[in-house]
Amino acid sequence: MSPRGARARRANGKKYATWLAAGVVVLGGTAVTAVAASAGGEGAGPGDGTRSAKAHALALDGKDPKRRALPRTGTPTFSLVGVSWEDSGDTFEGTAQIRTRDAATGEWSEWHDLDFDIRAPESTEGEEPEVRGASEPLWVGPSDGVEARVVADGEETAVPEALRLDMIDPGETVKGKGNGKDNGGTQGGGKGDAEPPTSGAPTGPAPGAVPAQEPTGPAATTIPTAPTAPAVVSRAGWGADESLVQDPPSYLNEVDAVFVHHTAGTNDYTCADSPAVIRAILTYHVRTNGWNDVGYNFFVDKCGTVFEGRAGGVDRPVLGAHTYGFNSYSSGVSLLGDYENGGTPTAAARQAIADLAAWKLGLHGVDPEAEVALTAAADTGVWKKGQVATLNTISGHRDGYATLCPGATLYSALPGIRTTAGASPYAIGN
Repeated sequence: MSPRGARARRANGKKYATWLAAGVVVLGGTAVTAVAASAGGEGAGPGDGTRSAKAHALALDGKDPKRRALPRTGTPTFSLVGVSWEDSGDTFEGTAQIRTRDAATGEWSEWHDLDFDIRAPESTEGEEPEVRGASEPLWVGPSDGVEARVVADGEETAVPEALRLDMIDPGETVKGKGNGKDNGGTQGGGKGDAEPPTSGAPTGPAPGAVPAQEPTGPAATTIPTAPTAPAVVSRAGWGADESLVQDPPSYLNEVDAVFVHHTAGTNDYTCADSPAVIRAILTYHVRTNGWNDVGYNFFVDKCGTVFEGRAGGVDRPVLGAHTYGFNSYSSGVSLLGDYENGGTPTAAARQAIADLAAWKLGLHGVDPEAEVALTAAADTGVWKKGQVATLNTISGHRDGYATLCPGATLYSALPGIRTTAGASPYAIGN
């Protein structure tokens, strides 16, 4: 979230309690738009024992142009939620909160803030007509009821047009049900119930992925290679629905930097939940944002497991959608969890990020402890378009874009992550 957004939430806290005190409770039939996130049959996954992810949408109605609300409403089960609007060019200047009803216990959660860090990519992907503006998604776990409240920020602004609540059911896979118990704890060692990670540098996307286009120009030249890659759970391993991805990946000339993010939301997920969280984010980025694929190149969970993100080959310079203004130079890795509101990255997660960044940068002969000069491709709130930014080769999202991501505690851990990356056996020259 932007610093301005954080201040607005604190300033409007009492206002929420006033205008929503008389909210109507509806716990039954409601108009819900459901979109199956699969090319297959309704509710059916790509194989026996699976269930495809689904996206549900509810309009946020109201006559006041500066306020929208959704009273307590029963819905199909979902585990991830966000707010979106019609025109990605409209910046959301305001505050939004949601709370959800636990599908197992029936208990309602506290109110949760939604963050508005997402910007459509500065590449042609962000110019497609179906691209929407959206909040960051919030993982809430299996839920069957939701309430939302949204307020514009200031007298001169209004909430965007066609504002809606987007809810994602991540579906199930044979091995990773998405709601299983954590079999590895939160301090490292446990890898959840996803397909075992693969080691060694992969030669391309997982089976079933959209075929990659061969890079041309500098990307096709021979580059220095680091030692064998860290273990990475493939897209097939976490159950990616490849039918969501319509266009082949695009490639950079090289990777000059790695930007570290957090997914925000909650730290209460188990490591067995990690595949479901990632499936939900993929579905949100495609079905809600209108992007071609999940934005991040990699994910890491609190047990230190690394997951392949955007398709195209983990050992190749795939263009992602993660750091507005700097996507064309970098790879993005996102740590599952919230590291702005009390969460602390585990030692296993810090080590995994360091090893992954060292390897990814090493493929292009880049020192993970160095600095690099990159030209901003757009106005980011930190840098103006065309301005040359001097950044660490392992930077936080906030170094490039006006946001609190990757959160205070993860950002403060980056100096140590850079040092660890420099000493990593995956770094070039080690």
